[in-house]
Amino acid sequence: MTPRHPLTPGRAGAASAALALVLASAAAGSPVSAAGGGGGDVPQGTVAYRTTAQFTTAGRARDLLLHPDSKKLYVGSDDLPETTEANESGLNVLEPADGKVRSTVSQAPGPTGTLGRRAVRQLVAPLPGDGAVFVYPLRGIGTAKDGDAAAAGAWVSGGPVTDAAPGPTASTVLVAQGSVLSEVDIATAAVKRSLTLAGGERFAHDRTRGTVWFTDFGNRRMYRVDLASFTVSATVELPAGESLAGFTEVDPETGAVWIGLDTSVVVHDAAGKPIGTVKGAAGADMPRAAGFDAATREAFVVWQDTGDTSQPGSDGDGALTVHRTRDLKEAAAPAVLPGNHAQLGSAAVAVQPGGATVFVSDPAAGRITRLERSTSPRITRSPEDRTVAAGAEVALTAQAEGTPAPTVAWQVSTDAGRTWQAVPGATSATYSFKAAAADNGRRYRAEFANDAGVSRSAAATLTVTAADTATGGTAPTTGGATGGATGGTAGGSDGSAAAAGTDGSTATVGGADSAGSSAGSSAGGAGGSVGGASGATAGGTGTTPAGGALASTGTAVASLAGGALVLTAAGWVLVRRTRPRRTTA
Repeated sequence: MTPRHPLTPGRAGAASAALALVLASAAAGSPVSAAGGGGGDVPQGTVAYRTTAQFTTAGRARDLLLHPDSKKLYVGSDDLPETTEANESGLNVLEPADGKVRSTVSQAPGPTGTLGRRAVRQLVAPLPGDGAVFVYPLRGIGTAKDGDAAAAGAWVSGGPVTDAAPGPTASTVLVAQGSVLSEVDIATAAVKRSLTLAGGERFAHDRTRGTVWFTDFGNRRMYRVDLASFTVSATVELPAGESLAGFTEVDPETGAVWIGLDTSVVVHDAAGKPIGTVKGAAGADMPRAAGFDAATREAFVVWQDTGDTSQPGSDGDGALTVHRTRDLKEAAAPAVLPGNHAQLGSAAVAVQPGGATVFVSDPAAGRITRLERSTSPRITRSPEDRTVAAGAEVALTAQAEGTPAPTVAWQVSTDAGRTWQAVPGATSATYSFKAAAADNGRRYRAEFANDAGVSRSAAATLTVTAADTATGGTAPTTGGATGGATGGTAGGSDGSAAAAGTDGSTATVGGADSAGSSAGSSAGGAGGSVGGASGATAGGTGTTPAGGALASTGTAVASLAGGALVLTAAGWVLVRRTRPRRTTA
């Protein structure tokens, strides 16, 4: 806080203070926290995800992969029947910023090796540099990259592939064919190892710990498979419920297993011990996909509505929720996904490293939604109280951080913060203006806004003092300064008459050494005191026998002058009574 200008009384006391005019500021408390502001529609620093684009260029998107090296968005798609003029099925490669299609790899080998148009149901892993490994119906394992005329691929023997994940080596993938788990060579689709479980069809691979969590939704249990031995090492019971299958994903950092089950997500640690449950924003929505970001240590869960409005709680809308992986608590406000329901397929999610951007597919609508992280403004600097003279330049500064960068608008209150009005044109971090007397007591604050919310700085109070137009001077005048010195020597050692002080006081009678000195000192001291009064209200001129004229504008100075005259007279009387007049022989 900027200190106020001190009120400096003159050396003679209250005389100069009588001329100091201070316009008092409003004393009512500010409604905004002085610790950095507040207010607005959401708490400062609130994280949310907002829709910034929707792409309808990739057909019925079934799976998404944001390539870590090339940064391209790979989309596994089915054809949309309503788009009769085009067939969008295949591996679509999009620009993440605007959804523009870079290329579509639509051809892949069939069971006999013949190329044909193939849909892509699941993206398994990125290829080094660019491209992806994917699964296409019914048992195809394919690879392709942006610009390829056709995909390479081979077919796995056995039943349809129900799930897939990266294998323990770069050249293999793990596939589920119902309850059969196999490690398969990517290039040839040859089965290297195989294990038949008691049930299930979905799984997740924890590559760091060398385990697979195979989920049997029908029997409400999970099997932990040790990949070194390719055997079941543990069985974990899941909560009872309706057995609606969602997903099984592993947090790469902690090894925790997230299982979308009915209308909730149950989470088990790396050893299989239950650690918590995550619920959606709407109780009836079903969890259908999850992605993890190592940088933020957050999990991104996509929830879909059932699509059956006759069911309680069904509204046709899905949601994206974000949770801290360490404690499962919400890390961002839920984002509504209008119309995202499960009638035509499960949604998929892809998270940009760092969590700034998230892509969610909506198969029923044939679109991909791009969401970006936004953070409501957080005040990092509030304006400070100021005290200035009228006519002086004032500069108030406020700062805030947020994503996207917030805009700023200054506001002013003339009623101690009860109501606020926008300051026209004040849209910079620093608001500068020339103070006027009418601005005294006004409060100023900055309002910052972005897509995530509005925050306001603490308010600063402006105190305006009158401009200094006095001409009386601030230093003692020469009449007072010299009066004391001259008067102090007025009493001669031989008792001769004291010389006249330049302040106008005269010691008319000489006396003994001590008496004369005393009288002169008293007279001179009085003259010095009066003449030395500071400021515009007092100044000895040394022109009259009464002890100097007083340029006074207040009763305080008149009283001071009277006191000085009495003191001088007392000195004269003392001289006359203590020493008789000498006579000349």
